[in-house]
Amino acid sequence: MYVFSMKIAARCLIAVVMLAAASFALAHPFKSKIITTTPLMITVGDEAFLRIKKFSQEGGTDRGVVSVTLTGENGGTANVLTAIRTDFSTGSNSGNFPEIGNQVIIAGPAQVTVAPVSGATLFITFRKEGNEGGGGGGIFVFASPTPAPTIFPIATPTPTATPTP
Repeated sequence: MYVFSMKIAARCLIAVVMLAAASFALAHPFKSKIITTTPLMITVGDEAFLRIKKFSQEGGTDRGVVSVTLTGENGGTANVLTAIRTDFSTGSNSGNFPEIGNQVIIAGPAQVTVAPVSGATLFITFRKEGNEGGGGGGIFVFASPTPAPTIFPIATPTPTATPTP
């Protein structure tokens, strides 16, 4: 009876962990923005980071860029990502094959800016995430569909010698 309840408890624990992992994954959804005339500015806090998944451009002759200004002790500004051209009918890339996109992760504190490009439509997909706990890596939980092992084995009687009369 005790072993049966331990198996149920282990399975319930696995279900709770899987639900917690799913809610964490959905807690910070990706956002998408279209930039045509107004610059996009994203502030990344000290204990956060920004993950840019996709950055593309249609039209225009100049390239769209993601510019990062670090606001902490290591100040400075740099362009960290250029847009993928989806329309090759204009500019120096006319007639070229489609490009391969890159992703970037920007740690805070920083100010991220995507300036509009004349005659172009820019599209960006990103997610801002907190770095709760700071430090290093995260906790990874792996669940297996196999039954959970029992903690306490079932006691089986061991045979003993019987005295002869």
